[in-house]
Amino acid sequence: MRTKQQRITALTMALAFTTAAALAGNPDRAGSAGATQLLINPWARSSGWALANSSSIRGAEAMFGNIAGLAHINKTEVLFTNTKWLSGSGTTINSIGFGQKLGASGVLGISAMTMGFGELEITTVDNPAGGLGTFRPSMSNIGFSYAKSFSNSIHGGLLIRMVSESIANVRSQGMCFDAGIQYVTGEKENLHFGIALKNVGPAMSFSGDGLSVQGLLVSGSDQLTLEQRSARFEIPSLLNIGAAYDWHLNDMHRITFAGNFTSNSFTKDQGSFGIEYAFRKMVHLRGGYMYEDGITSEEERTTVLTGPSAGLSVDLPFGEEKKSAIAVDYSYRATNPFGGIHSIGVRISL
Repeated sequence: MRTKQQRITALTMALAFTTAAALAGNPDRAGSAGATQLLINPWARSSGWALANSSSIRGAEAMFGNIAGLAHINKTEVLFTNTKWLSGSGTTINSIGFGQKLGASGVLGISAMTMGFGELEITTVDNPAGGLGTFRPSMSNIGFSYAKSFSNSIHGGLLIRMVSESIANVRSQGMCFDAGIQYVTGEKENLHFGIALKNVGPAMSFSGDGLSVQGLLVSGSDQLTLEQRSARFEIPSLLNIGAAYDWHLNDMHRITFAGNFTSNSFTKDQGSFGIEYAFRKMVHLRGGYMYEDGITSEEERTTVLTGPSAGLSVDLPFGEEKKSAIAVDYSYRATNPFGGIHSIGVRISL
């Protein structure tokens, strides 16, 4: 047990020292980072209460909020979520997650997220009105992770994520990693603490034929192709620190209070809090609020999100011991402008 505690202490210190170097930004640097798709929560259950549950998040969704929560998978879990991002903009997000128990305490996970923007008109300086056809921008990332329960109270995990962004003739690819720890205590294991460091990796840049220019030499006889080099941009690293408390009224009713603080490298820091009511572990109602400086003012707000979020989950257990379940999750996040963000997902746990 002492050896396990020493390992957790060492990992926590490593996270703290890495954070000091990775999270040295401030709001003045907003807009200078790229790959901001990494800041979008694609999952319905956790987004329903603004990711306030980062300390108690479990299953495949933990591959976004706090990778340590992946260790709670019982055997196998498969999750799919479709999100209408900023309803009215034509943007959709499809996400899939998979977790598989390995041995007595380890879990291997894979997640993928793709963003689709529909078909856009090709325009040029000579043809600003289009008429040259269409193209499909795309953003995606794929994560490979491993989480482990060091004891009944301590869980940790690591994730490596491959990031890709492209249009017809320009592309950027990179990688980053996440690390997280969750600690559970209390007489009924109802007090949760968590810390997660996310999106730490080298700078990225764009390349492709779209950055090339063709011309003729002075002699006019030979053609020359010049390739412009894209400026490099940083990945938006951040730190999540959260806590949650489960209030078990009886065997049928549970109320959970949760909060999370997010320290962003390139944007304003954020705080979120939420509450979830569970009936017989089958019906879950939740709501949350995400706050950052200026979010209540239309003049000072620097995010499309306005704060409130809500969600509903229905879990249908099956099997002899009722440990397996199929669930449907839904969440809504308020925005201004556009018509909000709607996410619906299906999860199978074995």
